[in-house]
Amino acid sequence: MEKPNMQVIEEISGNDEDFKKNLLEIIKKEFSKEFENYNHSYLKKDFEEASECVHKLKHKISLLGFKEELQKAALFEKEVKKGNLELHENFIDTLNKINVYLYD
Repeated sequence: MEKPNMQVIEEISGNDEDFKKNLLEIIKKEFSKEFENYNHSYLKKDFEEASECVHKLKHKISLLGFKEELQKAALFEKEVKKGNLELHENFIDTLNKINVYLYD
């Protein structure tokens, strides 16, 4: 499985360290809330809402350099809406890796 990295963020920010720092702060703030929202909607079995949360989280997955995981998340976004939870564990593993990367 891939690991998060700063390559995409560094490309976006160029040499602007303030921009990079601000972008990371926004990602941290949004990621935490979106991860919480996903878990909440998953637990209450609101798969329409869970799909919307996956959609939002895909952006963070992309910004943190996960190419393969982004493709899986895109598939999961469609499948969870139908109640197919086959990729849930993989998605949670990816989110947990991001969580550790951002907050450690």
